Amino acid sequence: MDLGIEGKIALVTGSSSGIGWETARVLLEEGATVILTGKKQEKLEQATAKLGTNDKLFHYAADITSSEELKTMHDKIAEEVGKIDILVQSAGITGAQGLFHEIDMEGWESTLEVDLLGPVRVVKEFLPDLRDGGWGRLVLIASEDAVQPYDDELPYCCAKAGILAFAKGLSRTYAREGLLVNTVSPAFIETPMTDAMMDKRSKELNVSKDEAIQSFLDKKRPYMELKRRGQTEEVAAVIAFLCSEKASFVNGSNYRVDSGSVATI
Repeated sequence: MDLGIEGKIALVTGSSSGIGWETARVLLEEGATVILTGKKQEKLEQATAKLGTNDKLFHYAADITSSEELKTMHDKIAEEVGKIDILVQSAGITGAQGLFHEIDMEGWESTLEVDLLGPVRVVKEFLPDLRDGGWGRLVLIASEDAVQPYDDELPYCCAKAGILAFAKGLSRTYAREGLLVNTVSPAFIETPMTDAMMDKRSKELNVSKDEAIQSFLDKKRPYMELKRRGQTEEVAAVIAFLCSEKASFVNGSNYRVDSGSVATI
């Protein structure tokens, strides 16, 4: 499908692996100029190399918790690539886990700093680009956890609920300028983040990783009807659509990519 984004410039945060990397790959394949960004330069270089040699591909390291680093990166992008048209905010962490009484304030603050205030900083920095020219796309990655919080990862759930509210407010503010804002909420996708979660679970339960995944699906995510982890390409396809000209009448929406999971509250 021609998404109508050839010649557009897309910035994808958290794109050294997982959903962000796959999204970058799809957007590049669709003819967009793509900028990968992440916290670690070495991982970014490896991720960029996996996409092959392409004069439409760039990468810059920056920490989304630092407004100064984001500004420095923005200045370099403006000088070396140009004004961005598309922003996909995919960077994030699992953050502090445990029951509420087990998580200290440092755990709460560090999780919200990355998963909620990080996206706010990214959007604050690049919003002038997206508002300029009468055409822009902003996609923020939320989570199924935003609408059905789980008792052992409340900081992450609260951060992602904040992302939904943030995106909805932005969508109402800037749509008439041509900037469309939407969210995508995945559930249990096969990424380095969930791999780490399952490695930890397998050690705690003294079972294989496959058994850990199955027990997680059975006990922690029983409402995921397809009974498997999602794939990054399944999420990236939805993100790419929302970045495209095909989504020209989609604004303020939350697309759940969660195998039909239903709210438990």
